[in-house]
Amino acid sequence: MAENCTHDCSTCSANCSSRKPESLLAPANKSSNVKKVIGIVSGKGGVGKSMVTSLLTVQMNRREYKTAILDADITGPSIHKAFGVRGEIFGSEDGMLPLVSRMGTKIMSVNLLLDDETTPVVWRGSLISGTVKQFWSDVCWDEVDYMFVDMPPGTGDVPLTVFQSLPLSGVIIVTSPQELVSMIVAKAVRMAQMMNIPVLGIVENMSYVVCPDCQKKLYVFGESKLDAVAAEYGLPILGRIPMDPALASQCDNGLIELFEGDYLAEAADAVEAAPVRTFESAE
Repeated sequence: MAENCTHDCSTCSANCSSRKPESLLAPANKSSNVKKVIGIVSGKGGVGKSMVTSLLTVQMNRREYKTAILDADITGPSIHKAFGVRGEIFGSEDGMLPLVSRMGTKIMSVNLLLDDETTPVVWRGSLISGTVKQFWSDVCWDEVDYMFVDMPPGTGDVPLTVFQSLPLSGVIIVTSPQELVSMIVAKAVRMAQMMNIPVLGIVENMSYVVCPDCQKKLYVFGESKLDAVAAEYGLPILGRIPMDPALASQCDNGLIELFEGDYLAEAADAVEAAPVRTFESAE
């Protein structure tokens, strides 16, 4: 400890081992009590993060947990459509009130704030990142057992903002069977490691198609590399989701909560086992 240390890091200029790093966490809304926050990430787009987010939320809802989704994919939001959620966002003195799905999942998405959901969100990165933080701090989430954050692809502004600003208990990486899988997983894993966020495991989407006549699994994208990649990074495989026409139809029609499959049962187990992480915010 430095000789001129005042024992108060907010006023002391001394550089010593007892100095606590400044927290970048955004303050939670005063009416919110979110127990666990789980990020759904990928190193590239088009692999089905929103599908995994939706299915996992449904799984946890069926286990009688209180669930919520923060749609952090500001320029390409789709969560509200999968759950068939529409309507005007209202506010109280404590902040915005999320819309609630048929089965009770609370949802906040930028499309719910637009007069026309087809209006493109043409914003710069700083504004997009600020919106994600507002969805955490300015929304009255109330009591939530599990909040899932549907993130845009890559390792840009929004994933960085979520990793730094929200108290993540862990992330789940979504990938597909193509040859790119190793690179996709590597980017996501390394970013999580850099930010000291636990990786709960990997989910492979579009794994196969089941022949409607003989029930044989057809691997449209070739043999999956998931087992080798998961072993390389020491990560558990939490599910393999096939290309299921029934699932796609229910998602398109806003009926994802009626889908009866349990493709992500193991992922739900991993989410239940994830540690509760509590941090002091920067406020």
